[in-house]
Amino acid sequence: MAVGMRRRAARVPGAEGNGNVTRYEPEIVVAPPGPKARKIIERDNKFITPAYTRSYPFVIDHGQGSFAWDVDGNRFIDFTAGVAVNAFGHAHPEIVRAVEEQARKFLHMAGTDFYYDVMAELAERLCAIAPGKSPKQCFLANSGTEAIEAAIKLARFATRRPRMIAFYNCFHGRSMGSLSLTASKAVHRRHFSPLLGDVSHAPYGDLDFIENILFKKTTPPEDVAAIFVEPIQGEGGYKVAPKEFLPGLRRLCDKHGILMVADEVQAGLGRTGKMNAVDHWGVVPDIICWAKPVGGGLPLGVMCARKDLHKWPSGAHANTFGGNALACAAGLKTLELIEREGLKNAREMGDVLIGKLNDLVARHSIVGERRGLALMSAVTIVKDKQTQAPDHDLRDTIVNRCFERGLLLLGCGENAIRFLPALNVERGHIDAALSILDDVLKDACRTA
Repeated sequence: MAVGMRRRAARVPGAEGNGNVTRYEPEIVVAPPGPKARKIIERDNKFITPAYTRSYPFVIDHGQGSFAWDVDGNRFIDFTAGVAVNAFGHAHPEIVRAVEEQARKFLHMAGTDFYYDVMAELAERLCAIAPGKSPKQCFLANSGTEAIEAAIKLARFATRRPRMIAFYNCFHGRSMGSLSLTASKAVHRRHFSPLLGDVSHAPYGDLDFIENILFKKTTPPEDVAAIFVEPIQGEGGYKVAPKEFLPGLRRLCDKHGILMVADEVQAGLGRTGKMNAVDHWGVVPDIICWAKPVGGGLPLGVMCARKDLHKWPSGAHANTFGGNALACAAGLKTLELIEREGLKNAREMGDVLIGKLNDLVARHSIVGERRGLALMSAVTIVKDKQTQAPDHDLRDTIVNRCFERGLLLLGCGENAIRFLPALNVERGHIDAALSILDDVLKDACRTA
């Protein structure tokens, strides 16, 4: 059990008077969305662009650990962690304290134009946890997309090569550069062409396609600056890289002088039970991109590369808010918590989660397979177990039914349901969450 979690969980409303018994179950007092939530959603619909991808009408009021309360007083188990951003759940007291202390000093001073210690200290810590022994340097941004953009520009500048390669079903962001790499859904690209030229895509895990199709027919290897890869495809459905794929990709890059860029925006920093997902394969990329959990809930993205690649001069790339002091303070505390307790708990609770998900696969005809590693796991929803035909609509229905019963989940890929609990999640949260999902799956099987 993660340090300090039992005491915090015991203060959940409804737990008082139960002795040492902790309430892990959600509590729905008003069918969501309640009247307060509906009023906020109505205002949101008037003034917020419809481009956002809201899955269901959850309107948060506050959170604590692995619980989130909506504005109508319903308590939910949150297995989205803000899409992997809230590494230690909601309002972790140590992260909150770090932000408060920094806020009393100064909020912002533009690290691209001035210096401050918390930015340098965070970069030093990040360089220390990056794979490989060579010296590193960081570029601090505000998001995963910005980290990928920085990697694109650095790769082109360092190699003087124009082309890039990525993989089908990958997601690297939605800005024009990162979108040129992204290849998971047509909606991401529709009506946004032309994107960056000279970006080629290959089937995920297929090195032969790169060597014998791309390199021989459309994409000369001597023109390729970098190959971008997710060790676990996130939005693509939590597909884990085949055993020999990443080591083989490393050799392929070395053979042709191509930079290997690991996109660890969703998979990195403890979620898979190791600090970096590529550590499971013993692979050292030339550039690694982090975001989501690195700021502990605040906007922060990182592009970390070998120091010898940082050949660009002052002014070649910068941003105003990247490495904001508040985000850096939160990031330092988050890294401390990951090393102190998050990695161990992710491995232990990851085993629990995987075991329960495997049980769902075995018992339910509509659950196709389990994917992922540790606390980055998913199950697929299928029409037929034998053919594994995906059932996108049923997946969405199941996610919504879980929401109605007090469990926050998200889909990914064509038909997967992903599980992204906080790194300090407890066994009780997992038991309660999977019990809800099990009941929803039983109902779905009866009506399918």
